[in-house]
Amino acid sequence: MTAPLLSLTGLTKAYPGVVANDDVSFDIRPGEVHALLGENGAGKSTLVKMIYGLVKPDSGQMLLNGVAFAPTEPRAARADGIAMVFQHFSLFDALNVAENIALGMEMPPPMRDLARQIRSVSETYGLPLDPYRTVGDLSAGERQRVEIIRCLLQDPKLLIMDEPTSVLTPQEVQILFETLRKLKSEGTSILYISHKLEEIRALCDQATILRLGKNVGACVPSETSARDMAEMMVGTSLQTPERSGRAFGEPAIELSGLSAASPSEFGTALKNIHLSVRKGEVMGIGGVAGNGQDELLAVLSGEIPEPSDAIKLMGQPIGRLGPNQRRALGLLAAPEERLGHAAAPDMSLTENALLTGAVREGLTSGGFLRWSAARGFAENIIQAFDVRTPGPDNAARALSGGNLQKFVIGREVLQRPEVLVVNQPTWGVDAAAAAAIRQALLDLAAKGAAIIVISQDLDELMEIADSFAALNEGRLSAPRPTAELSIDEIGLMMGGAHGMEVAHV
Repeated sequence: MTAPLLSLTGLTKAYPGVVANDDVSFDIRPGEVHALLGENGAGKSTLVKMIYGLVKPDSGQMLLNGVAFAPTEPRAARADGIAMVFQHFSLFDALNVAENIALGMEMPPPMRDLARQIRSVSETYGLPLDPYRTVGDLSAGERQRVEIIRCLLQDPKLLIMDEPTSVLTPQEVQILFETLRKLKSEGTSILYISHKLEEIRALCDQATILRLGKNVGACVPSETSARDMAEMMVGTSLQTPERSGRAFGEPAIELSGLSAASPSEFGTALKNIHLSVRKGEVMGIGGVAGNGQDELLAVLSGEIPEPSDAIKLMGQPIGRLGPNQRRALGLLAAPEERLGHAAAPDMSLTENALLTGAVREGLTSGGFLRWSAARGFAENIIQAFDVRTPGPDNAARALSGGNLQKFVIGREVLQRPEVLVVNQPTWGVDAAAAAAIRQALLDLAAKGAAIIVISQDLDELMEIADSFAALNEGRLSAPRPTAELSIDEIGLMMGGAHGMEVAHV
């Protein structure tokens, strides 16, 4: 067996109230695709941040090719051949591809030479990219290519990838996997973080499982079922979401010829959307990121005014109503961006519960805030949705991404909406938490709520949605019963290949 490229021995990192990594040890070998698995809050992000020089371990040792390795900053890690593609892209929309890549280089070459390198590397690895295109005009999949090419220009020994397929269609996932397999064949090691366990089984050679900061085991993904890996992650048997038999009622929300401009220069305008969602129905809306998902949620929530009568809630036009007025009537929404949109990062969970729950939970009285009631509401969310946090006084930014997602979804579900619109409800959430969130949405529908789930996770939509429509360049396809569709058909609809005729309800 070849000597390890990277050895981690006894890595420990503690923060006030929590041990993020507790005596973690494992090896990554040259040319190996190594999965790092664990539920939200298991310590995956802290571990890769130590490897990449963003966090200093309290104790333990790392060896890179047998030599002590302790990067004090990402620049030092990159110099030693470690590259990382983050879950959230760090790109400037107004700059072109080459300019964005140059910003991440210590000594960028002249722009013409850099553009030539970008073209060469992108074509070599099957990720074609025009260096002079403005990033704001790129799809989510193309933006990810920018991040990957930026890393590949460093000729890395180890490439760390955090949830790399969360914004890709099935066809784009296959292209990415071909690229990663080519890198592997050339001897590059890949540390791969994902909650999509079937992808792990298809791509990865080894997997290390973290639970509550500890290394609790390893497996060969191709020889282990997705369910077994999930149960190793959570330490208990996994519950599969169950649909209860339910009849659909009258239309709860109707869109008739809805068009709206995007408030962002690089956003996508909505074009003549027709849709009707009945009480008790889960409507799945799929699409590659950047095709109008954020705009659709904002128009429905009231963040983008729509002064026509194109939106009706229980037959009542609501286009002129603001978010709080719509909430009072029972239309609630949970946006995709957790920090900064769904939650205020520096506010406590109690304060964040108050932000959207004040109207329906009666958290104000006579112009005064009812802090004890707000705290109680936050505690109910934490308990009902198993949010891993020391308590409701903790700041939102202190939670792992998955735990904050559970809090955000739970906050809306517990307010008993008539209509709930959610964008990417389980993005970056582990298998057990994703199952719990999906079950909560199904339970809400069973009580008569109309649910609109906007998601790029096709398995999720197939699992919980009764009907499916695809959003492409701001246009919505005709909804079809999910049971009639295959994953391939949905992927093609998302890419705009076919089935994009507008539904007239």
